[in-house]
Amino acid sequence: MTIITNHMPTAELQKLDAAHHMHPFSTQNELAAKGARVITSADGVWIQDSEGNKIIDGMAGLWCVNVGYGRDRLVQAAARQMAELPYYNTFFMTTHVPAIALSQKLAEVAPGDLNHVFYAGSGSEANDTNIRMVRTYWAEKGKPTKKIIISRKNAYHGSTLGGASLGGMGGMHAQGGLPIPDVYHIDQPNWWAEGGDMSPEEFGLERARQLEQAIHDLGEDNVAAFIAEPVQGAGGVIVPPETYWPEIKRICDKYEILLIADEVICGFGRTGNWFGSETVGWTPDIMTIAKGLSSGYQPIGGSIVNDEVASVIGACEFNHGYTYNAHPVAAAVALENINILQEEKVVEYVRDDIAPYLKQKWEALADHPMVGEAKIVGMMGSIALTPHKESRAKFAADAGSVGYICRERCFANNLIMRHVGDRMIISPPLVITRAEVDVLIERAVKSLDEGMARVKDAGLWEAAN
Repeated sequence: MTIITNHMPTAELQKLDAAHHMHPFSTQNELAAKGARVITSADGVWIQDSEGNKIIDGMAGLWCVNVGYGRDRLVQAAARQMAELPYYNTFFMTTHVPAIALSQKLAEVAPGDLNHVFYAGSGSEANDTNIRMVRTYWAEKGKPTKKIIISRKNAYHGSTLGGASLGGMGGMHAQGGLPIPDVYHIDQPNWWAEGGDMSPEEFGLERARQLEQAIHDLGEDNVAAFIAEPVQGAGGVIVPPETYWPEIKRICDKYEILLIADEVICGFGRTGNWFGSETVGWTPDIMTIAKGLSSGYQPIGGSIVNDEVASVIGACEFNHGYTYNAHPVAAAVALENINILQEEKVVEYVRDDIAPYLKQKWEALADHPMVGEAKIVGMMGSIALTPHKESRAKFAADAGSVGYICRERCFANNLIMRHVGDRMIISPPLVITRAEVDVLIERAVKSLDEGMARVKDAGLWEAAN
């Protein structure tokens, strides 16, 4: 690990950060008073802060550092491309070699006839693209009224106006006049929190059939697409019951609705296959990609589109694009990242070795007194915190209060594990070893123990009515 030792003292860095840097998804004044944690270096699955603490990154940055930190091959790929062609656009009938090579590689690894890529700078931008693309597709097919895109409550599809509208998070919709028109949300398939007395199988069908009911209510001639993550990530790693996805696919096929898989988190090996839609057993019409596409080493995203959609869009002038579409440096790094995944057989390692090992260790956390459910698919897992397992009770305290306490104990114990409400979630680099999984679990248990003690000391160990 390369350690940068010549930085200013932590307190001075925090003061400068608070003075000038506006953080995402933060209350700036509270963060300024507390002081941000300053990360200075990283290697493998470990990050280090300005105080010298070595922290295991259970979130792979933001679900993205699939091949781990410190990959010289990716650094060299960026340097070579910077020297050769640091930037050129793909407007005005031009292209460049990294865009060509990456597009060919993505067509190779994507399932079915997903053979065409429209690039963006992030998953949020790519989902904005998807809104325009599916509406343009139906207009070109002589069905201009098919504009509505159906999504799910508690879904996350980015934080641009379009992406946040597709997402179903109330806190995001409360700011900035969201959602935009012609986006409709159905309930999420979260059996633990919302399943009531239904079995998981019954609940999965009920939630899937909400899509069919929405199509009837809105009118089949008005619905363009359904967008969903194979496994909800930022919503809390919500794993649908097994009955859910086959029914969703049946409904989309029956009513001629385009199916968009948001693979920003699930893609590039995270679930034990190249893409999460393969793990849950269906092939979409469009896939949103980002994050693991470059393992976070460069900002890049895109929409992988099937032959039918590409054919229709290709017959018209699609008046849409970004300055950094297929940025040559980002594309070169993404291509080398996929080469690493293939050459080192990282996806196979996840499927056959490390994910089964992590699953065994993770599901054992359900034995903890504060854990009611431990769910995991590949290398993304969640645990539901509860004061009463048998009734799947929520805490009486405001949602997220207990989760925040546990997250703070994780940070104190040098483990990055996020909370979403009162669920704790992980998504470590795919190259994590068994020994490192053991460290992650050991620190998670310690943090749960300390968190539970603090919850009880604060008088919060009480179930909601």
